[in-house]
Amino acid sequence: MPLTQAQITRFLKSVHPYDALSNDVLEALAPEVEAWEVEQGFSVYDAGEKLAGLFIVHEGQIEVSDENGVVVSHLGVRNSFGERGLMRDGLAATSARADAHSVLLVIPPTPFHKLVEEHEAVAKFFNRARAPRKQERSLATSLVQTLMAHSPVTCTPEETVQVAARTMRERRVSSVCVVKNDTLAGILTTRDLSGKVLAEALPVTTLVADVMTPDPLTLSPSAIGSDVLHAMMERKIGHIPIVEAGKLVGIVTQTDLTRFQAVSSAELVSEIAHANTPEEMAKVTARIPTLLVQLVAGGNRHEIVTRLITDIADTATRRLLTLAEEQLGQPPVPYLWLACGSQGRQEQTGVSDQDNCLFLDDAASEADMAYFEALAKFVCDGLDTCGYVYCPGDMMATNPRWCQTVSVWKDYFNGWINTPDNEAQMLASVMFDLRPIGGHTALFEDLQEDTLKAASKNSIFVAHMASNSLKHTPPLGLLRSFATIRTGEHKNQLDMKHNGVVPVVDLGRIYALQGQLTAVNTRARLVAAQEAGVLSTSGGRDLLDAYDLIAETRLTHQAALVKAGKAPDNYLPPSDLSDFERSHLRDAFVVVKGLQSALGHGRGMLG
Repeated sequence: MPLTQAQITRFLKSVHPYDALSNDVLEALAPEVEAWEVEQGFSVYDAGEKLAGLFIVHEGQIEVSDENGVVVSHLGVRNSFGERGLMRDGLAATSARADAHSVLLVIPPTPFHKLVEEHEAVAKFFNRARAPRKQERSLATSLVQTLMAHSPVTCTPEETVQVAARTMRERRVSSVCVVKNDTLAGILTTRDLSGKVLAEALPVTTLVADVMTPDPLTLSPSAIGSDVLHAMMERKIGHIPIVEAGKLVGIVTQTDLTRFQAVSSAELVSEIAHANTPEEMAKVTARIPTLLVQLVAGGNRHEIVTRLITDIADTATRRLLTLAEEQLGQPPVPYLWLACGSQGRQEQTGVSDQDNCLFLDDAASEADMAYFEALAKFVCDGLDTCGYVYCPGDMMATNPRWCQTVSVWKDYFNGWINTPDNEAQMLASVMFDLRPIGGHTALFEDLQEDTLKAASKNSIFVAHMASNSLKHTPPLGLLRSFATIRTGEHKNQLDMKHNGVVPVVDLGRIYALQGQLTAVNTRARLVAAQEAGVLSTSGGRDLLDAYDLIAETRLTHQAALVKAGKAPDNYLPPSDLSDFERSHLRDAFVVVKGLQSALGHGRGMLG
């Protein structure tokens, strides 16, 4: 089916990112584009072949598989493929064949690269390697939506000043927004109450409408901190309502600005380190969601955000250990408290439970166990009070199984390595993420080195661990769709933990095992695996890009929930993403699935 240049131009206008190009650019591109008509079963290209260009499905359906023959995608009309190879070395990273009679548009390499070089929309769409993000957060340049308090306290103009004052006292706020017929009519502040009501001896039955500031200055959520600062200084005001599409959505006060500048991981760490009770610490850890929002809004990379948040958990744990010793007395033998799971990997987000254990010196007697049982209970209870809820799988030091001498722990690891059944695989996966938090670190050093060496040399154990690591798969569906959760509370949403970051976490753990790498953090493991040759340069680069995008999408989702006044979670509706974001997130999942496929076929490297 021959296509005219006008038909090609019209079709490209309906496909992102070409819809962002001018008519002149598209008309100049059309003569360069080839139209291929292929029958069902036709091989468009095989992995490793030189690509003829970027392919766009005009009609029909294409099946894409990785180099091991595992199908990773079925593409329909307007979907493109072949871009990974063109953006790298011109060689196909996958194989593609026609699932049905199809018509493909092919943009040859030269005009494709010209589009990428000359047009930002195209470059952004095809280049997953994003520019470095700003590390520091700035009050002056942060969006108002990251500064404002959501769900502002309101009243009606017909209420009395006494009722309004009582509301302000009960809600512990210094102002109320006055709303009439869902529209902002004014604002009443404590300054109005003191200067207009109290100073003039007005009766408490005075109406709010008589003393409020009508039609106050407002800003939109898209304004920046500088707008707030300048308006407050120029007009000598301390409260600015935030309005979007005529609807009141928040308010920014001088207290909010102070809080934004004051909330930092260092500040929280300092307050926790000086707290005297778990309840005092809980008041500090309650501010972690606010910190998460600010760190994400400030452009910090995901591994920086999670590291700073994990530092707070580490500090809380060490402070609880100190408080426990003050209450219980000096420990009878040296001990070491270790974290596993996300805390062990320094990857905690706004949603984290606790996973921990205790290593005891071999001199510990049966009588000494009562002390450590009490210590473990004090610390785990304290962590739960601080919001780090008890582990659903009971992977905690309060479980006698995970509060043992070093010799017993060595027996545990040897048993898991030599008899890698399902439980052994699960437990080894958790325990390979151990990181010392407080106590005598020497109790762990030799064990870590010896265990990595023994585990890496046992090919059967490594094979079982590799197989176990493939149980969590990226949420890829057919026709470039996502495989969302099918039923329950989170129906039609993506699980950005178990199907997002966990598959990469599992891959990183296997690479560390294969290379006897001591890093525990997932990104650090991927970098170390690449440097050690366990993971190829190209495979490592793709996987790092994919992991960064998946992890940052997860954090951005959590921050958005917090800003909306909700609890952060890991369940992301794809509809919350733009077409651009969905396309690149799916590409990231395809990369992860490709690495899983390589591992499943007995190869830890991707060429």
